[in-house]
Amino acid sequence: MHPDTNESITYAAPEADRHEALRAMARTSFSATFGHLYDADPFTAFLDRAYGPGGAMEQDLGDPAVRWLVASHRSAPVGFAKLTPLRAPAPAPSPGALELQQIYVLAEWHGRGVAARLMEWALATATADRAPEIYLTVFDHNERAKRFYHRYGFTEAGHCTFTLGDRIDDDRIWRRGL
Repeated sequence: MHPDTNESITYAAPEADRHEALRAMARTSFSATFGHLYDADPFTAFLDRAYGPGGAMEQDLGDPAVRWLVASHRSAPVGFAKLTPLRAPAPAPSPGALELQQIYVLAEWHGRGVAARLMEWALATATADRAPEIYLTVFDHNERAKRFYHRYGFTEAGHCTFTLGDRIDDDRIWRRGL
């Protein structure tokens, strides 16, 4: 258990001068969760495209249609949630559906309420936007994440694939009505 309490966590939109630290935190979180599944060279190339300078995350940080909430401890990001217009190939989505595209929390902060606070923000934001439903994708073998999403009323609605190097993984599309 982490020695600090949840009261030491602050939640806010990402500040421009903290984007590099946020991208590094995302890279660390993704690597810790999935790095053991992939060959090193394609995995590093993916991390660079996703979280490196000019990568997908940096582009989303500059996109006004993408909303963020960052959890920080002593000004260092320890988690974040990213809410986007629907990007996943959801089956027959309702107009105006949103996607919780990422919710990452560093492993040492698991079980401390950070993910719950980020999820509550995403659901409240989508509800305030009058989105009819919210989607997310999850790696089929990520049982911890699937248990978490199930607690918030998400259910499986379809599937898609995630390709990294020569490996093609089965992801599940989950949905929750609002």
